[in-house]
Amino acid sequence: MRRAACARFPGTLSDVAGVLGDPALALFSSTYFNKIDRKGRVSVPAAFRAALNGQSFAGIVVFPSPKLQALDAGGYDRLEDIAKSLDGLPEFSDEHEALRSVLGEAEQLPFDGEGRVILSQALIDHAGIGEQVAFVGAGRSFQIWEPARFQQHREEMRERVRQRGFTLPPRSPAT
Repeated sequence: MRRAACARFPGTLSDVAGVLGDPALALFSSTYFNKIDRKGRVSVPAAFRAALNGQSFAGIVVFPSPKLQALDAGGYDRLEDIAKSLDGLPEFSDEHEALRSVLGEAEQLPFDGEGRVILSQALIDHAGIGEQVAFVGAGRSFQIWEPARFQQHREEMRERVRQRGFTLPPRSPAT
């Protein structure tokens, strides 16, 4: 198991969808590997749980990634951000119809007394999860992967960055 930083980020942060951030956003970083039992119970990394302290829901929200064979996850605030982003799309547009399925597939998974959640069989099947899971920090959210599939995805993304020369945009000065 790997230790990593995970903190509350002061100020605002916009995610890929361009959602306005909350003044105290959870920030998830690093990668952790945990076992999952036959009942689908898995311990959420302590650093991730700590980042979610103070949210209205004591657990995580998880949904099948629309693009990857992985699960997207975060706090309840993340689900609220997605709903706000959908509100910015024309209500009956093809894009709105396709993307709102995320809300219908999202599952609220409460923490038990040991910091575990129970992944449903539908979530396990989507991600192809077996005996272990990888929790992968992704800034305002995190992903849950089958470890070997994550390792392959990570290598493919590293190669894509090298080939295309991707960089992060420069930060604009705070106003």
